[in-house]
Amino acid sequence: MKVILLKDVKKVGKKDQTVEVSDGYAINYLIKNKLAVQLTKTSSQILVNQKEEEQRLFEENQAKAREIAKKLEEIMLEFTLKSGSNGKCFGNISLKHIEEKLLSSYSISIDKRKFIDKGPLDAFGIYKLKIELFKGVIGTINVHIKEEGK
Repeated sequence: MKVILLKDVKKVGKKDQTVEVSDGYAINYLIKNKLAVQLTKTSSQILVNQKEEEQRLFEENQAKAREIAKKLEEIMLEFTLKSGSNGKCFGNISLKHIEEKLLSSYSISIDKRKFIDKGPLDAFGIYKLKIELFKGVIGTINVHIKEEGK
């Protein structure tokens, strides 16, 4: 019997894959446990429609990520830190600070785990941080850290 898998099944196949299995295995295990449905014209058409919908959503999300990447390139986030007499920074700017400032100032919500460049920013200057917004879409944001009072 040919079935369409609704979930990954060990030693049988992956989700949305069409496989041939014995009738008893299909009826008594796969279909009964909602791991698969029997292959019919209707079920194959539903599978095709689902794949088209997933592709459309993927392209839509990718386009949104590209728009955000363009906005991020134009943004320069400003932070100030205190400095000692030798010119070194007291403290640092974390990815959480950057995430919060983006949300409050520009209404752009980016999870701090999406940053490719990890680690705190603990020196004065301009940093270009890379952010993976979506699969294959990487944005860059400029962060300027300056001394307090200057």
